[in-house]
Amino acid sequence: MKSPRPARLASRAVAVALAALLGFAGLGAARAHAANLPTIVFVHGAFADASGWREVAERLAAEGYPVRTYDNPLRGPASDAAGLRALLDGIAGPIVLVGHSYGGAVITNTHDPDVRANVYVAAFAPDRGEFVQGLLNPITYPGSRLLPPALQLTPVPDANSPVGTNLDGYIAEDSFHEVFCQDVSPAVAADMYAHQKSAALQANLEPSGTPSWSDTPSWYLVSRQDRVIPPDLQRMMAGRAAPGRTSEVDASHVSLVSRPGVVAEVVRAAATATA
Repeated sequence: MKSPRPARLASRAVAVALAALLGFAGLGAARAHAANLPTIVFVHGAFADASGWREVAERLAAEGYPVRTYDNPLRGPASDAAGLRALLDGIAGPIVLVGHSYGGAVITNTHDPDVRANVYVAAFAPDRGEFVQGLLNPITYPGSRLLPPALQLTPVPDANSPVGTNLDGYIAEDSFHEVFCQDVSPAVAADMYAHQKSAALQANLEPSGTPSWSDTPSWYLVSRQDRVIPPDLQRMMAGRAAPGRTSEVDASHVSLVSRPGVVAEVVRAAATATA
């Protein structure tokens, strides 16, 4: 068998070198692409913890997005927003904030120059001076089932209180599935109940500050079957905070758990639009 000609050897060498160069260029481009992606920070609401974001975060992380979750104390919009800003201070580059339920009130009160977009998922988006309990006015926006006996109050230790305790609200176990997350399986609901964090009563009564959505592009995903925040209330808030960037999903209050693909799609749209 004849040996390959020198020209053919040279041609093969060039092809190998070119392939290697393209490979390194592709790797470099992928790294540059990942470096340009915003960090997505998920903020949970009342009666939940950060684990509720698991599937949405995993989907976006698999696409190369840096993701973080904020362990929301659920003490009040101002103090919870201050804690969130401390987390954001440690993140380099652009940021997209994603808030669910009361978490929306927290991102509304979070002002950071690196935040390029807010995403509200069945969330409160209060204007200045509004507060959660006031927005949940059953006369103006009926339909919430977040009422006693489903909603319970309990004293909790609080070092900042003059009497050493505070009143927190939580959803009773026998109402949790039906009120909070009726479109997930009983097993998933039981796991969510086990991760429930109570929220300070004061958190629902504290007036909101100047809304970040007034000068930050915002998106809103309405849950049409929500039994916590009435859908019409969500639509009103979305009309102010996210005009032209509002979509809806047939889901309970916890679309992030029952419809993670839809939630991830909205977050991706916000991240892409602000990149």
